[in-house]
Amino acid sequence: MATLREIELRLKSVRNIEKITKSMKMIASTKMNKAQRAMQAGKEYGLANSELFQHAPAEDAGNRTLFIVISSDKGLCGGIHSSVTKATRRAFAEKDKVAEDSPVMIGRDIPTFADAAGVADLILTSGVQYDKIAIVYNKFISAISYEAAIIEVESEAKLKESPGFKAYEMEDDVTKDLSEFTLANAIYAALVEAHACEQSARRNAMDNASKNAGDMINRLTLQYNRGRQAAITNELVDIITGASAL
Repeated sequence: MATLREIELRLKSVRNIEKITKSMKMIASTKMNKAQRAMQAGKEYGLANSELFQHAPAEDAGNRTLFIVISSDKGLCGGIHSSVTKATRRAFAEKDKVAEDSPVMIGRDIPTFADAAGVADLILTSGVQYDKIAIVYNKFISAISYEAAIIEVESEAKLKESPGFKAYEMEDDVTKDLSEFTLANAIYAALVEAHACEQSARRNAMDNASKNAGDMINRLTLQYNRGRQAAITNELVDIITGASAL
């Protein structure tokens, strides 16, 4: 059984942890509000992409897919990392949709369009051959829940071959610029939504940690009080026994 000194030290440690988790929860709550506002604006970019590819579907989807997996470079945010990892593994397991030698590119949360455009430019200038791009990210459902989702973006070659684009005469630069812009749009929409999920998950994780710390403090306080009461009782018994012996 732990001594009173050991219980007292553990109580002090848990109280300090509770202070940290409560502070992190408050910070995450503030960041979550900002992230949600950015997410609402960024969703418009994703909706524009969806409408474009809906009216210009590719005739042959191809089987070579470039994966961009969007997660975070920080921890203490629940299952944010494992969620996109499991979704990517499930996609790899579907041999009919994903080639075994598909390259993988991992990105960090960068909720600005400028950085999303930089990632898109990096992909387009890398020389990697692909038929479409699959962006794996966490989709924001509510302040307490999210789920892994995949956005697919067609390559420039597939856009040119689609019936919707074949019906018009276009210069190569137009299709190229549109392809780059749609890719940047999709990356930005996924980034801001994944960022909102990260802040929401961190807030919930810190809230649960604070509650667990509070429960542990109550248990340790009860254990400490019982131990102290027992020690006082034993001392009184010793005093009374000594007095009776006299």
